[in-house]
Amino acid sequence: MSGLTSLRRKIDGIDKQLIVLLNKRASLAKGVGRLKSRAGKGVYVPDREAEIYKNIVEKNHGPLGAGALKAIYREIMSSSLALEKSLKIAYLGPEATFTNLAAIKKFGSQVNYSPCSSITEVFREVEVSRSDYGVVPVENSTEGAVNHTLDMFIDSDLKICSEVLLDISHNLIGNCKLKSVKRVYSNPQVFGQCRIWLDANLRNVELVDVSTTSRAAEIARKEKNSCAIASILAAEKYKLKVLARDIEDNTHNITRFLVIGTHSPAPTKRDKTSIMFSGKDRSGALHDMLTPFKKNKVNLTKIESRPSKRKAWEYYFFVDMLGHSENPNVKKALKELSSHCSYLKVLGSYPLA
Repeated sequence: MSGLTSLRRKIDGIDKQLIVLLNKRASLAKGVGRLKSRAGKGVYVPDREAEIYKNIVEKNHGPLGAGALKAIYREIMSSSLALEKSLKIAYLGPEATFTNLAAIKKFGSQVNYSPCSSITEVFREVEVSRSDYGVVPVENSTEGAVNHTLDMFIDSDLKICSEVLLDISHNLIGNCKLKSVKRVYSNPQVFGQCRIWLDANLRNVELVDVSTTSRAAEIARKEKNSCAIASILAAEKYKLKVLARDIEDNTHNITRFLVIGTHSPAPTKRDKTSIMFSGKDRSGALHDMLTPFKKNKVNLTKIESRPSKRKAWEYYFFVDMLGHSENPNVKKALKELSSHCSYLKVLGSYPLA
């Protein structure tokens, strides 16, 4: 036991040093916050966040993995943000939704969270300054784009400040046995991501659409012989048993979320830019609008079209590209694109997740 006691004493000594260093770091962060406040800048700086993560990963030689180290620093930075300012984050709620998990992955557990009943409400909370930032889903690797989020950018002046990629794991949760299940509640997109498992295991069970996975868990807790498809966090929050884990059809099921705010971050050398535009009504218009990207060697990672809802057969195109809007080749491509568009808006440039 003497060897164990010796190791524990060494750990206690390191913890003592860590506490001193963490508080020194926190004091410096408070100073940074005061300087930001005087300069009228926001406390959350995505480009600085990306720089910190890059530095710690490059300097790490184990045995802690990069993911573990980033998780530790996320909470350190979350605590620092809370010291700089009482930061409020709006997200598509209620608690225990995947958007809630994405918000925590980005901002940590030390900031204030405000659950909203709709994506529209998240945008409004940030637009009227009741919240500093918002977190909304924008696309899933299995089911595609979240059209409501895309449509909100048409009339909103908010910017995309950052993105979050979240591995999605769906679980059947409830307080009954699997063979007794009569009804399953979840979000329509979630049902779409679990078709194979549901067909194999609950073919004759009624599937009921609800707004969020948390709402599904809430109903399942109250209703006999009912279950929900939701996260483990939802199971814990609503005190439900996990009847089946990881029931999604695609094991690489990832949802991308956007952080929306009032500014775009500075370039980091590893960025993404999102834009939306509408073309002039003529033959070959889309070809002409895409040519500047090829000409200036700008890599497009996504293109989606949405009806404008203002004029029949008029569409907006949403495009993601690699690079920052301040990069010379991206800037040149956007300038050339503008001459072919009836409408062009840069939604934001931000660090790649």
